[in-house]
Amino acid sequence: MAFLLRGARVLEALARRTGHLLAWFTLAMVLLQSGIVVLRHIFDSGSIALQESVVYLHSAAFMLGLAYALQTDTHVRVDVFYRRMHPRGRAWVNATGYLVFLLPLCGFLVTSSWRFVLNSWRVFEGSANAGGLPGVFLLKSLIPLAAITLALAGAAQFIRALVQLMEAPAVTKTAAISPVLPKQAEETEV
Repeated sequence: MAFLLRGARVLEALARRTGHLLAWFTLAMVLLQSGIVVLRHIFDSGSIALQESVVYLHSAAFMLGLAYALQTDTHVRVDVFYRRMHPRGRAWVNATGYLVFLLPLCGFLVTSSWRFVLNSWRVFEGSANAGGLPGVFLLKSLIPLAAITLALAGAAQFIRALVQLMEAPAVTKTAAISPVLPKQAEETEV
């Protein structure tokens, strides 16, 4: 089990580092967009390359941020029943969801986008706009890359859920512990 947890920690560290790098992408995106607004409204000028760079940064932050959102549990979850479950029940839901839904979806995204990305790389596809960025093939490469990083984060979360399910259930205490009321706590301190 220690080997599985070590592997999960490595995959989680990769997702965490990616998330921290993407925070800088978001800052750069905000600064670039502010610069574009200043250029347009104050200097009556603009740059298609700058506008496209904001789109590229936004795409990278969104696509590569999927793994970080999954790893930090900040993704959208419909938890009508999930929040009322015990930790072991949550582990079952997570393990099943990762194995049955997330990992096959990531595999589908990689296999279905592979030819699309390769065709873009063959011609080094650039922007359709005059003065745009020449790296559309890099932008399209985010699709399988996002699926791969999401699959790695999903594998780490699946390992965590699996380890939690493999652990022996906690023994419940039979002796009831009486709660200490705030007034009793104050009296014992004096």
